[in-house]
Amino acid sequence: MLGRAWGIARSLVMYHGVPGKHRRMVRFYREFLEPGDVGFDLGAHVGSRVRAWRRLGARVIAVEPQPDCLRILRLFFGRDPAVTIVPVAAGARAGRARLALSTATPTVSSMSRDWIESVAVDRRFARVRWDRTVEVEVATLDDLIAGYGEPAFCKIDVEGFEVDVLAGLTRPLRALSFEYLPPAHDAALVALGLVERLGAAAGGYRYNYAPIETMRFASTRWLEAADLVRLLERFRPLGRSGDVYARARQA
Repeated sequence: MLGRAWGIARSLVMYHGVPGKHRRMVRFYREFLEPGDVGFDLGAHVGSRVRAWRRLGARVIAVEPQPDCLRILRLFFGRDPAVTIVPVAAGARAGRARLALSTATPTVSSMSRDWIESVAVDRRFARVRWDRTVEVEVATLDDLIAGYGEPAFCKIDVEGFEVDVLAGLTRPLRALSFEYLPPAHDAALVALGLVERLGAAAGGYRYNYAPIETMRFASTRWLEAADLVRLLERFRPLGRSGDVYARARQA
C-alpha cells in the first residue's frame, strides 16, 4: 500500500505540482479546443489534461482504467458536470483485458506485452517493474464516440497500446495525438499509418511533434507524414519521448 501511495504521490507532483506547467498546457491546447468542444483524454492518469481542458471550457471525457488513478480523478473532478470519468481502457475490440501495473511508476502501466518487452531493455526503464495486474473493461474508440459524441481533439497516451486504440476507430477526427517513445519507434510508424488511412477519405492530416511535456511543437510548420518521420528520426537518438499531433487539413 505504501508503494502505491508513493507512486501516485509522485505522479501528482510531476503533473500538477510543477510551477507554470498548467499555464503552458492551457496555452498549448487552445489550438485544438474551444469552449463547448468535447475532448477525449484516453489515458487520463491523474488529470493534468483534464484540468487544462476544463480551463479552456471544454467538456472532457476522461478515460482511465487504473483503479488508483480513478480515485484521484473522482476526487478532483467527480463533482464537475462537464467531466465524465469513464473507467475503461480503449482498444481494438470491446471486452476485457489484463492491465500490467507498475506500482512505483504508474505512468508506464500498459496492456501491451510487446511494448513492455521493447522498453524494458532501455536503460531509462531499468528500474521499472510491472509488479501486478488487474482485469479491466475495454471499449473501442468508436464505442466511446457513439456514447459521448465526436471529440474536437483526442489524446491517446496508453503506453504502447496506441495501435490497438486506433484500430478501434473507423472515422477521421478533427485532431488527435498519440505518444511517441524512441524504443518503440516502429510501433509509432504503424500508428501513423493507421492515422493516414483514417484521414485519406477526408482530405488527410498534417502533423507535428512535441517533446515530452514541453508544450511546444518541434516544427514551426505542420508537416506531411514523410516529413514527420524524418523529424522523429532526428529525435530518436536523443531518447526522449513525446507526442505526435495530427490535425485535419480542413480543420
